Amino acid sequence: MRKYRFKSLAVFCASSDGLDSVIYKEAYDVGEFLAKAEIEVVYGGSRLGLMVQVAKGVLGQSGKITGVIPDFLKTKEVVHTGLTNLITTEDMHARKMTMHDLSDAFIALPGGFGTLEELFEILTWGQLGLHRKPIGILNSNGYYDDFIELMNKMVSKGLLREENMNLVQVSSNIEELLDKLEAFVPMLRCQNG
Repeated sequence: MRKYRFKSLAVFCASSDGLDSVIYKEAYDVGEFLAKAEIEVVYGGSRLGLMVQVAKGVLGQSGKITGVIPDFLKTKEVVHTGLTNLITTEDMHARKMTMHDLSDAFIALPGGFGTLEELFEILTWGQLGLHRKPIGILNSNGYYDDFIELMNKMVSKGLLREENMNLVQVSSNIEELLDKLEAFVPMLRCQNG
């Protein structure tokens, strides 16, 4: 197994199971792969949906996983209590800041509004030069095809600079995605748009 320069990686993904068995299984496989690569996973701390599949994959390989969950979501029905580490934050914003601080890189698996909000915020922070960490999208079973098309349209309409679009690395394969994150070279200055 290849060793990567980043030691921790935040995973943004759904707290729902979804209806696509390929995506569901791949969430587990991602956790398993990251554990085998000795990359500590930082995620939202839930015991539900794709989030728990990632956690199961990590824990099944005796990997390290830190959950970060806001206090209002920390109920017996939602929080995963079997993690390597669990951090409780005051609110959602503090959760994102904590995940940022604990992570050397970020990936988004399929998800809904929450996943997209986390991805967009971390992309925006990178665009503004607030961090220089690599960001990736795992395009499981074509889930993000329409988003990739939208980003290209944003560039063609002059509302997103191509160099800012290139802040996000995309692959349908976790190993290839990590290789892209490893090779990522951050922008030297802030870019608007």
